[in-house]
Amino acid sequence: MAEHSAIEWTDATWNPVRGCTKISPGCKHCYAEVFAERFRGVPGHPYEQGFDLRLVPEKLGEPLRWQSPKMIFVNSMSDLFHEGVPDEYIEAVATVMIKANWHTYQILTKRSARMASLLRGRLRFAATAPHIWWGVSVENKEHGLPRLRDLQKSPVAVRFLSIEPLLEGLGRLNLKGIHWVIVGGESGPGARPLEKEWVASIRDQCNEANVPFFFKQWGGVRKKKAGRALDGQTYDGFPVRISNPVAPATTALSWAREIQEGFAANRELLPILA
Repeated sequence: MAEHSAIEWTDATWNPVRGCTKISPGCKHCYAEVFAERFRGVPGHPYEQGFDLRLVPEKLGEPLRWQSPKMIFVNSMSDLFHEGVPDEYIEAVATVMIKANWHTYQILTKRSARMASLLRGRLRFAATAPHIWWGVSVENKEHGLPRLRDLQKSPVAVRFLSIEPLLEGLGRLNLKGIHWVIVGGESGPGARPLEKEWVASIRDQCNEANVPFFFKQWGGVRKKKAGRALDGQTYDGFPVRISNPVAPATTALSWAREIQEGFAANRELLPILA
């Protein structure tokens, strides 16, 4: 989980927070929890504490050390807007994203109400940056569509939907203000089924609305065999990426040290620091 990623729609992952808790049906077979819990109790392992929520301030400056521009999925092993993550820490993560603006960031949450609130408040400085993409998970109508509405009300430059795992047909979607849609089925033991008509409907609506569409996978127990072709075609749509100059390495490393040291010394946050 760092400079390279096997996730089809990103280049790298950055996890300044580890661990999470379940809040909706999409969380039932969480890949991150399964991975992390394999290492619970292993001395010295990054996931020695399993999937317990904790901050990892030594990871805060990581993107500032990467001089090659990347597409970065923020907190693939957590949710930045989890209620246990302090506002101050979320602001520090956003500060890194603003400073290391030669990368493109993908922030995905199921806690859309908190994200929307912070984007109208202390995260306003990062909301409209075109190299930061803000997204929500949409697994069904009951939980996912309210998140979609929260995202649409957020004053950001780029909005995206991760419709994965898609658990039911979503009907007619309001895609106003949405700039990217990812769809995928659940994978692994106990994977819930994905119907072709659910996917095709979303693809067609994206085409009508001129929204880039990315189909990640059919999923299932043998996801590689199932593949990711829909009607004989692979869909790899992306929004336009912004190109910004890379900061000098010495400057970037100085920023990283400053941000990390500030949180490493914050005694009030120590109970959930890694």
